[in-house]
Amino acid sequence: MDLQDQLKNLFPEHIFEEPIEDIQKGDSIWIQNDPILCKYEKRKGKPITILEGYTGATEDFKALAKDIKKALSVGGSFKDDKIIIQGDYRDKIMQILKDKGFIVKRVGG
Repeated sequence: MDLQDQLKNLFPEHIFEEPIEDIQKGDSIWIQNDPILCKYEKRKGKPITILEGYTGATEDFKALAKDIKKALSVGGSFKDDKIIIQGDYRDKIMQILKDKGFIVKRVGG
């Protein structure tokens, strides 16, 4: 006998409601109309890819950074409303963002 059955036995006249399923957090990233800028730089001689220009919630941008890092199996960080990915992955990142529904603009060479 589980807890629900015990409660029904104790309070037979009470109407128990079924729990509402929670919406997953990762599915609700806000898609903007303005493009996200994808830049390439070298810092201390090492290549990095920078994504900036997202105008939505910070938590959504952090979740997007986590998804990109996980998909590419690379390191990176989120600082000053920018996603910094280690390495030159502009083409792959742009494809990931386009698949999610974002408009992406490549900046620089």
